[in-house]
Amino acid sequence: MSRKPRIAVIMDENTSVDGTRYDTSKSYFAAIHRAGGLPFGIPYLADLVAPVVEEFDGFLSVGGRIGFPEAWYVDGDRSQYQPSDRLAVEQALMEGFLARNKAVLGICNGMQMLGCLHGCRMVSDVHASWPGALNHDKRDLLHGVTIRNGTKLAGLVGAETFEVNTFHREALVEVSDGVVAAAHGPDGVIEAIEVPGRSFALGLQWHPEKFASADHPGTRVFDAFVQAARRTD
Repeated sequence: MSRKPRIAVIMDENTSVDGTRYDTSKSYFAAIHRAGGLPFGIPYLADLVAPVVEEFDGFLSVGGRIGFPEAWYVDGDRSQYQPSDRLAVEQALMEGFLARNKAVLGICNGMQMLGCLHGCRMVSDVHASWPGALNHDKRDLLHGVTIRNGTKLAGLVGAETFEVNTFHREALVEVSDGVVAAAHGPDGVIEAIEVPGRSFALGLQWHPEKFASADHPGTRVFDAFVQAARRTD
């Protein structure tokens, strides 16, 4: 009998204050549940990594603002965010799920981690580093994205262009041979990546969970994510 896939959701934290509280949008959990999955929040405890990787069906890396390793940035750049216990646990979880070819979805911070674990590099302030870039760190801004033909994302969303939200300062700017840039903004900023050869390893720079209750092409990503995580006992 089939069962609902169990999705591990790394918790975010209140890094803008003092990092003493887990602080994660309910929208992530609602989007996974709407798509037919069972979401579980995962705290930053190292001894949880192995059992979570073994027992859960998919991993969602949510948005956040934490310090990444300097080696993940282009030369001369580095993170402007504070160090966090989240980094080591999240990286171990993502690597564990990828190694077992289980479904991985990275959103914002999660897309950047997914890319950098596959050889991509990023900048700490895309608006300052990318000539002509939009100010992407604006919660009330919507902008278009263009989906690359022939990608897995194109098949999932069933649309060539649509509007997305944007509230991020960092962004991937160098894509390795191990990753495909699946979408771009009107300014050329990379808005989605996917890892070929994996059952489901997709990163989105925007926040599709914010559209979970609307008829938006991006919500289909959650449907596909949960479906990829589905298995039969």
